Order: sequence, then structure tokens, then C-alpha cells
Amino acid sequence: MLKNVYPITKNILSSGKNISLLLARLTVAYGFYGPAMEKWSDISSVAEWFGGTLGIPFPTLNAYLAATTELLGVVLLTLGLFTRLISIPLMVVMVVAITTVHLSHGFSAGNNGFEIPLYYLLFLALFASLGAGKFSLDHLLFGEEQ
Repeated sequence: MLKNVYPITKNILSSGKNISLLLARLTVAYGFYGPAMEKWSDISSVAEWFGGTLGIPFPTLNAYLAATTELLGVVLLTLGLFTRLISIPLMVVMVVAITTVHLSHGFSAGNNGFEIPLYYLLFLALFASLGAGKFSLDHLLFGEEQ
């Protein structure tokens, strides 16, 4: 019975793939918006935090790179433009955030752990491998399909 039900279920659920990718892109873009704007509102403090507390090399350069990547990610993910490409540097930002800030707090988001950045990292990996879906400029301009 399951052998007969599975293909039907798969066809029904697959029809929501493109709206799911759109909603996921918009959610992740929204999630990057706040941190990007906070960084840009006081980039010198971010650079000090990067260099002092976190020990990130070239803190000013890396503060600008992180803030720019996040803000560019907001725009490109929202539009679904160059989605696969922007996902890669955003994944790097998430790996750095996990290793320098969140890992020492454990997994739980309630303790500032790495739970939420991990979810972002996984969503970005999906965007890198699946693309933006039909509701995107990638599809409109490049005919990109999954």
C-alpha cells in the first residue's frame, strides 16, 4: 500500500517546492537584515569586538566583509538573484559565527548557542544546491530550474 501512496504523496508535496524555496529565502534574508544593519550602524565597535573579544584577524576588514556580505545577502536572497553564489559567503559567515561566538554556549538558542546559525547554514546549503526556485530572478534571467 505504501508503495502506491508514496508516488502520489510525492507529486502533491513536490508542487510546493517553489513556494517553499521563496518563503525560506525571504525568511533567511529577514534574519540577516537585523544583524547586517546593527553592524553597519556601528562598524567600528564591531571591528573592536572582532579583534578584541573574538580574536578575529584583520578585524576592521572582516567587520566590513561580514556586514557587506550580510547586507548583500539580504538583497540577493530577497530577489532570488545569484542565490547559489551568495549562499557560499553567507555560509562562511555562519561558520565563523558558530566557531567564534556560539559554539562555546552549546547548542540551545536560548543560551546563545549555535542552534539558529546552524539552521541558517543548512538553509544556505539548500539554496546553494537547489537554487532559488521558480519565483526568483535567477529563474527569470537564467532559466534556472531544480
